[in-house]
Amino acid sequence: MARSGPRALPHGAGCGAAGRWRPLSPADGAGRHLGRAAAAGMRPLAEDGPVWPGGAVAPAAGGAQAGGEVNVLLWWEPFGRPRRMADCRRRYNITGCRLSADRSSYGEAQAVLFHHRDLALHGAEGLPRGPLPRPPRQLWVWMNFESPSNSPGLRGLAGLFNWTMSYRRDSDVFVPYGYLYTPPAPRPFVLPRKTRLVAWVISNWNEEHARVRYYRQLKEYLAIDVYGARGLALAEGGIVETVSAYKFYLAFENSQHTDYITEKLWRNAFAASAVPVVLGPRRANYERFIPRDSFIHVDDFPSPRLLATYLKFLDKNKPNYRKYFAWRKKYEVHVTSFWDEHLCKVCKAVRAAGNQIKTVRNLASWFES
Repeated sequence: MARSGPRALPHGAGCGAAGRWRPLSPADGAGRHLGRAAAAGMRPLAEDGPVWPGGAVAPAAGGAQAGGEVNVLLWWEPFGRPRRMADCRRRYNITGCRLSADRSSYGEAQAVLFHHRDLALHGAEGLPRGPLPRPPRQLWVWMNFESPSNSPGLRGLAGLFNWTMSYRRDSDVFVPYGYLYTPPAPRPFVLPRKTRLVAWVISNWNEEHARVRYYRQLKEYLAIDVYGARGLALAEGGIVETVSAYKFYLAFENSQHTDYITEKLWRNAFAASAVPVVLGPRRANYERFIPRDSFIHVDDFPSPRLLATYLKFLDKNKPNYRKYFAWRKKYEVHVTSFWDEHLCKVCKAVRAAGNQIKTVRNLASWFES
């Protein structure tokens, strides 16, 4: 997939490049459902722009001009939950955005967003159809913040989209679950009083997941307070208030994939001022986003027993424990707001791209890489 436009920064949006992955098996139900895109009349995009069933050409929706309004249409509201559209200018200082979930505005939209989970649910039959062609300069944006392990139906989507938007750094519109930033004026960091050792919040308990298997080994050597699906109830203030009383938090991802670093790190650990013990992609992948001395990776230790020994050491050694917060002198934490921030950043990316257009030729091989 060819590059177009600038690479996105954690707090911006732009265009990147796709990579490679092991394709999902087409045996899953959603894969079969979406695989009927060609049979339903949706042809892959042409080199010079999108093609609608029958190959008819419509008046261009047009790229965004400098200072002009950008119309972004959300085809499915994520997970079927209606929400009020964000004021991009007020919240993110992104001007000229018109966000809508009203499909009657389809012909005017410079970008149309398709949330993958809802696409997998509705299938290709749920994509825009009808006698009017797809405007040739209109951008179709594939939006997904689940990992490849939880994204069925990728095989049927080759050639349908112009851009990708996800947590992956090489997405066309990169929106991570969170990021660190340098504030205009540093604010003193005060570590909350710690009265407990290790917490873990989990809502989806699956004995086959690596995180559950590792937890079962670790708890043999260390007391861990589990909240959620099979544990204690959270405090009234929620996750951050509960975890802030703990020294360590198990930021264990439900699957291990490139750049898949979720709110378990950014909100549950960092925002709660607990040291994250992470299980996810490799340490080097985490270090692309956060300082190397801000977290503990399970791969740093040959066994769960040795990790437990180290956490007990830090529990008794305050100076060494506090070293994990040295980065707070320079950075603060931003936790991404779903879904307002994502929609507003598409506006910014559309304006930056101008009239450039491209096609995501093999979505599955890139996202699964």
